[in-house]
Amino acid sequence: MIGLIFGETSFPKYILNKVKKKYKYLIIDLTKKKIFKKDKNSYSVSVGQFGKIISILKSKKCNKVLFAGKVNKPKFKSLKLDFKGLYYIPKIIKSSKLGDAAILKQIIKILKKENIRTLKSNQFNPELSLTKGNYTKIKPNKIDKSDISTAIKALKKTGKFSNIQGVISRNNKVISIETDSGTQSMIKKVKKMQQKQIGVLVKFPKPRQDLRIDLPTVGLATLKQCKLAGLKGIVLKHKSHIFLEKRQCVQFANKNKMFILIK
Repeated sequence: MIGLIFGETSFPKYILNKVKKKYKYLIIDLTKKKIFKKDKNSYSVSVGQFGKIISILKSKKCNKVLFAGKVNKPKFKSLKLDFKGLYYIPKIIKSSKLGDAAILKQIIKILKKENIRTLKSNQFNPELSLTKGNYTKIKPNKIDKSDISTAIKALKKTGKFSNIQGVISRNNKVISIETDSGTQSMIKKVKKMQQKQIGVLVKFPKPRQDLRIDLPTVGLATLKQCKLAGLKGIVLKHKSHIFLEKRQCVQFANKNKMFILIK
């Protein structure tokens, strides 16, 4: 039995489609809108109800879990806490000051104490993590390569538990950085340059990130937003991301003279 701990975004649906064909599973639904309520194996739970989450997993003899989808930092004062939630919440709050990555690492530690192992989020969908190469007809030119280098350097300078997974660079300058608001918000801050497509979005895992969880995720919506912002390409790290709707993304990029590069 595998426990699927699901948050927002479309990525969990890809996992569920793959898992339900071959494995016994249950869903811990942490979404606000209870997206998975129609699935008979789904349990809607508050992120602060650790006792309930652990109880559900153990009652189903589930000693493996997989995280997928975005779980936003909760408002701790309004959380519904059970007994174990009260016990663990001080550690979670302390971790939250270091960023979302630290919160997830703390949750993994809690599960480990309960003899519950965390699997990689792409365990059942390895095809969603691409290998090195250029996937489009258009390839980065000298200017693009300079922008890519600038963005990667900026990402490397971020702190140990930084929330930053994405940077946009144009004309060898960082012009937008991802915050808790996410990739869409970052891209919307970028103004399109008239009659010129220039600039890159680079999304890499956070520094010292646990690669089992919260991998940088892009899809067709990301490509379309980049097009509106006048960006020329997207760069991801080898096998350290989730790439949704690959075929549609490549078609869109080729049509709009954009590149998709995996470093």
